[in-house]
Amino acid sequence: MVRVIEDMFGIAVNPMTQKTDRVRRFTMTTERGLSVSVLTLGAIIQSIKVPDSNGKIEDVCLGYDDVAGYYCNQPLYIGATIGRVADRVSSGSFKLCGKDVSVSRNYKDRYHFNGGYIGFDSCIWDVVGIHKDGVTIQHISPDGHEGYPGELTTNINFSLNESGCFGMRIEARTKATTCVNITNHSYFNLAGHGAGKDALYQHMLMIKASQLVDTNLEQLPTGKLMRIRNTPYDFSSLSSLGKRLNQVTECPLGGFDNSYCVDVPPNRVQLVARAVHPCSGRFMEVHTNQPGLQFSTANHLADEDKGDVPNVGKGGAHYCRHGAFSLGTQKYPDAMNNESFPAIVLNPGQLYDHQVVYRFGACPKRI
Repeated sequence: MVRVIEDMFGIAVNPMTQKTDRVRRFTMTTERGLSVSVLTLGAIIQSIKVPDSNGKIEDVCLGYDDVAGYYCNQPLYIGATIGRVADRVSSGSFKLCGKDVSVSRNYKDRYHFNGGYIGFDSCIWDVVGIHKDGVTIQHISPDGHEGYPGELTTNINFSLNESGCFGMRIEARTKATTCVNITNHSYFNLAGHGAGKDALYQHMLMIKASQLVDTNLEQLPTGKLMRIRNTPYDFSSLSSLGKRLNQVTECPLGGFDNSYCVDVPPNRVQLVARAVHPCSGRFMEVHTNQPGLQFSTANHLADEDKGDVPNVGKGGAHYCRHGAFSLGTQKYPDAMNNESFPAIVLNPGQLYDHQVVYRFGACPKRI
């Protein structure tokens, strides 16, 4: 039986209302000791605690102990839900229904990034339902916010079950034609959130994809898909993440930050990725109905070996470059400017339905 407990995480100013509001935390816990904590601030996944093969519980999700930690590190989007449109929009503009739409260019005044100056990650969401296995929260994005047309109402249902499945179901409806491409930006290290680079290199990874979205040096899509079979980007079978990172660290990105084309059938939730930490036995699976999977290796976190100021997370843990990974489900980046990509246009009367299930567990200990 799953228990759901609420506590107050802190107080913050809601940028949508400019009023002080409570930040509520909901923690779902199974009888086996798996627990997930989510915040109304930014629909953030703040903690995921998973037992290993010996029953030892570790928090495997990067995050912060208080509201100040999230505000100070907002540009990293750690644990946050990203929207209306995740990733990049080239030049901050696109055509919609034959009209030019300009959205905020919040990245160096060159392009739109992760929803703009005040994206979903910065807002305090409303609680609209507390259930026996989770919670549902809601955010209403006004017509014209960050340049996007149409009032958009987004609900996220977070749930947990005794099988180790942590689910997010993201649903959105609009009052005028708009674009929607939502994701979550949680970072994981299955050895423990503060275990760092050495532990990340121990991970094994599988991603069910034979192509990824080709991008330029600014990580803007070229409109082409790149075949990756027999390259360092090919994770079609369970492969050593450490070995692959060593093959790409001299590339311009200095690690992985790529949109994989997992191309699941419409309205089907399927396994698209699996990560394993053999030393602890912990594993994580990603099941989704979205065609894209953004895989990154925390390339922009502090590189303390080069003298960067440490990024201090929960419990004083230092979060470092290549010390965690993310597997965000979404559609392809800049899809509104690339007609061959899966469409992200949402019309009135249509439902945006994004489902993702993270399944956590531990392999049985070998005798």
